[in-house]
Amino acid sequence: MAEEELADNQEQELFEHFRVTVDPGQSMLRIDKYLTARLEGVSRTRVQAAAQAGNVIVNDNPVKPNYRVKPLDVIQILLPNQPREIELIAQDIPINIVFEDEDVIVVDKKAGMVVHPAYGNYSGTLMNALMFHFKDLPLFQAGELRPGLAHRIDKNTSGLLVIAKNEYALNRLGKQFFNHTTERRYVALVWGTPDPEEGTITGNVGRNIRDRKIMQVFPDGSQGKHAVTHYRIIEHLGYVSLIECRLETGRTHQIRVHMAYAGHPLFNDEEYGGHRILKGTIFTKYQQFVRNCFELLPRQALHAQTLSFDHPVTGKRLSFESPLPDDMAQAIEKWRNYIVGRD
Repeated sequence: MAEEELADNQEQELFEHFRVTVDPGQSMLRIDKYLTARLEGVSRTRVQAAAQAGNVIVNDNPVKPNYRVKPLDVIQILLPNQPREIELIAQDIPINIVFEDEDVIVVDKKAGMVVHPAYGNYSGTLMNALMFHFKDLPLFQAGELRPGLAHRIDKNTSGLLVIAKNEYALNRLGKQFFNHTTERRYVALVWGTPDPEEGTITGNVGRNIRDRKIMQVFPDGSQGKHAVTHYRIIEHLGYVSLIECRLETGRTHQIRVHMAYAGHPLFNDEEYGGHRILKGTIFTKYQQFVRNCFELLPRQALHAQTLSFDHPVTGKRLSFESPLPDDMAQAIEKWRNYIVGRD
């Protein structure tokens, strides 16, 4: 029997990475037919799309769908994951489109919008909106859970996302996220002053042992998946700091859980302890000031500000930047004014 394994993916289970070793007695057969027979629930069309995008690798070399497998070939294939848990309904919901062509769309998501349906959020998501926007495209007509989605950001995180409009583009984007050749930079407001002012946080991220809705860091690597976050302080704001974070990996809640692990939770991040007054004085005036900031920014202070990737068809490097949303900008300005008034 061939060896088959589902390897660790890099984008929060949006992609599957299979590795197959061909049997010694296997006759020569087109690789698209071979993989369709080997991989449960994977259509020949999906395999062909992956191969055309360069995501089917045999003995470390990309191959086309008509490649004929040989005994002991080592095959690797990266596929967009297409679960069918929930039927996705098209909804006419406004979305802020930053860029769009025949292959991709870049969206600036507002805080509060869920990216794709999950338990408790079956409608009103970005995917529901995209199903309506792209109702004439084949990729968005199959009723899949997350068509075209190569990465995602949390409900209460604002900022940039790229979505593929066809299978080829999705496979090409998936390869970039898997290989870390995209670049994503986030702006966050955190409690305290990270030391050093520029550094890297490394620690496996996985589901919290006691609360499966949130994540935790497993520094000994015993559980979770490898995760790396690079950060630098942009501005000192007294008891809080404005930082920039660059993702090397894309784990669920990665920046939020890494910064909390480092002792600097994101400002007003309820799930990771940032919704309490963690730094500062006990004076009533200060306590009320922080509560006013919480009301102004009723979510974690995290914004996906920049996104860069190679266009899946032309290969041209595309870069986009999103301005800070009003709630974050106003909260940051309040802290600036507080520091000035304190001096």
